[in-house]
Amino acid sequence: MTPSESNPAVPSADELRLVHLQKQMEEMDRREKLREAERQERSRAAEEFLKGEVSDKERELIRRLVMNAVEKGEFEAMVYSFPSKLCTDQGRAINNADPDWPETLQGKARVFYERFKENLQPKGYKLKAMIINFPDGMPGDVGFFLDWAPKAV
Repeated sequence: MTPSESNPAVPSADELRLVHLQKQMEEMDRREKLREAERQERSRAAEEFLKGEVSDKERELIRRLVMNAVEKGEFEAMVYSFPSKLCTDQGRAINNADPDWPETLQGKARVFYERFKENLQPKGYKLKAMIINFPDGMPGDVGFFLDWAPKAV
């Protein structure tokens, strides 16, 4: 066995840069596939939100959120949230406390609001909608807050 056979040749700088570039390309491909999967999931969730009904599971979660707040002595609970992009005006009316904000709701948010009007408002509940975050300074998610506080005297 000769010394050159037992010690592989040292790669050239060009070869090392090529290996590095290939690894960077693989990482870029991996990240792009991840971003695409996230885009598809957001699209699927938005489609379900716009077409779907509020499920029994969601209603049960809302009930538990309210009961947890009651046990803590609170009179309000955030019971629902969704991206403001799913409002017809991207959440502007809600952000500006426009009294006509319910008209901008779509899908499950609209169904939720209509059920609130039919079932909960007559029982003394109030519903507030607020923008709960502002990514990059723009309205992010809308939160629905159910309120059962006593009337101020």
